[in-house]
Amino acid sequence: MESELQKLPPDTTQTTQPESIDESSTKDDRPLLKPDPTNPQLQVLQSQSSSPSIEELEKKYAPYVRHDVYGIMGRGELPWTEKVLLGIALVTLVPMRVFGATTVLVFYYLICKVCTAFSAPNREEDAEQEDYAHTGGWRRAVMMQSGMFLSRVMLFVFGFYWINESCRPIDLNGNSNNENGSKEQAEELERPGAIVSNHISYLDILYHMSSSFPSFVAKRSVAKLPLVGLISKCLGCVYVQRESKSPDFKGVSGVVNERIREAHQNKSAPIMLLFPEGTTTNGDFLLPFKSGAFLSGAPVQPVILSYPYQRLSPAWDSISGVRHVILLLCQFVNYMEVTWLPVYYPSQQEKDDPRLYAENVRRLMAHEGNLILSDIGLAEKRVYHAALNGNNSMPTVFHQKDD
Repeated sequence: MESELQKLPPDTTQTTQPESIDESSTKDDRPLLKPDPTNPQLQVLQSQSSSPSIEELEKKYAPYVRHDVYGIMGRGELPWTEKVLLGIALVTLVPMRVFGATTVLVFYYLICKVCTAFSAPNREEDAEQEDYAHTGGWRRAVMMQSGMFLSRVMLFVFGFYWINESCRPIDLNGNSNNENGSKEQAEELERPGAIVSNHISYLDILYHMSSSFPSFVAKRSVAKLPLVGLISKCLGCVYVQRESKSPDFKGVSGVVNERIREAHQNKSAPIMLLFPEGTTTNGDFLLPFKSGAFLSGAPVQPVILSYPYQRLSPAWDSISGVRHVILLLCQFVNYMEVTWLPVYYPSQQEKDDPRLYAENVRRLMAHEGNLILSDIGLAEKRVYHAALNGNNSMPTVFHQKDD
């Protein structure tokens, strides 16, 4: 099938050259909120203005700006009504939700422990990757079904009592039709090799686990974490090997694309989940896609996530992880909307040009999700966070986002 984007409105934004998975995964993982004095972009920013205004930062780094009542770093001055609600939630909701989330996590770990007992993990040729996602029979079925169910329970614990899911079929002219179609229909013709999703929050992974139980890319250190490490192996995560010096090491891009081709050809193989933006946004924008996710030329399943909110945005950007989790647990109700687009079958031209393939999928998702295309990426995000860290004495009072 030819590209679905032939008649979409032309992209008026500047297009950057997407990076491969391997290139993006080897970048440093320094905390984003700490200034990096060696960053040339930060030096330019500091030379231009020793104290850039909040308005200037918001305009330049719009995809990473938070607009909720808690302020850009979660430290804004709160109205007294919000303080009361926060206090009530801290002594009621938070303890119950922490207990519930811990119980779910431990329970699923025990399930994974039983399913992997007396079973050796699957290992890649380079011996750097190992997983239990290729385990067959009842073990795989139990891990998948219980994992999907308990992931949805975890979202319920976090306050996502309802999730609005919809499928948006698209014809060759790029017109959508919401009256027909379902998520199952998206897989009737040919199984996709990967799920391609925009990235807003750590909650994205929980949703995808509850929906399709995919594998995804994670740092090698995740495999060694208590509880989570075994679960990640049962998911079939591809671990980033920054320290590997082996000459025959294929790299993350090679392993991921092998997995994509395997999932495309074998329905029993774990499907890959990819966030080709390489980082999170505030949910209103779509960053340039890295082409490494599209090197295999296999069909992909585009999924668009959004988190409508009134008080706290579930987007995780310019706010510390612990603070964000606590504030999220304090929300009485959280909301999530998910749009499943049809499986995207690349044309021969797109198969020959992964950058074109990536950009066309990106434009399609932006068009269908009413997202704004942006040409900045992780490097600018680091500069923005470093600038915020240098200006944390400035007022952080923002207008609440309009519904």
